[in-house]
Amino acid sequence: MTKIALVTGANKGIGFETAKQLAQHNIKVLLGARNETEGKKAEEVLRGLLLDVTYIKLDISDSADIEKVKSYIESEYAALDILVNNAAVFLDSAWFGNNTETVSLQTLRDTFDINYFGTVELTQALLPAIKKSAAGRIVNISSVSGSFGVHQDETHWLHALKPYAYSASKTALNQFTVFLAHALRETNIKVNAANPGWVKTSIGSDQAPLTPEGGAKTGVALALLDENGPSGTFSEAGETLPW
Repeated sequence: MTKIALVTGANKGIGFETAKQLAQHNIKVLLGARNETEGKKAEEVLRGLLLDVTYIKLDISDSADIEKVKSYIESEYAALDILVNNAAVFLDSAWFGNNTETVSLQTLRDTFDINYFGTVELTQALLPAIKKSAAGRIVNISSVSGSFGVHQDETHWLHALKPYAYSASKTALNQFTVFLAHALRETNIKVNAANPGWVKTSIGSDQAPLTPEGGAKTGVALALLDENGPSGTFSEAGETLPW
């Protein structure tokens, strides 16, 4: 039976590559994107590679969109096997420095609306469908920028980079990962957080060393975990990261 996956923010970057790689494993992938033009373009490209994908409009900060996607998945497929929470924004003025004293509350709210609240709302809405899967997988695409351990390590390359809104939203996402994994520990569902690495995207910039294809690999591996795989972890390329 064909597995069903939903990838948010799937029209470009890591999300697009995640959808592509999952579809290459003969998984039916729903391409969640808030921009219809970009979403349908991504669908066209991937279908041109003979991959089984379908674009669905999904702005995770819009409760109406979330409800429509929930209803669509439940009516069309009944169960959802894989959810990759990839959609995210970076609204801080810059990666470098520490803007904790000056970042506006509006920037914080707008960042959390996508990176945290929207992700939590979507996941909660889709949990009934994920629970119907024989082996549900939830992957939260996080960032090492959300790691307390890294930010306290003066020898780490990220130590001087403290964009507060983005980092705080990813810290919250990491805790959601830990708590949800604990809540679902008696089920077949596995919940993990992935750090894609420093990737050439609109968030990572052209200076990043990794391609989106490389950045997608950690999340894809966690989405394809077998029954012996971990839950409640934070990792990159198989290496455990500090919370």
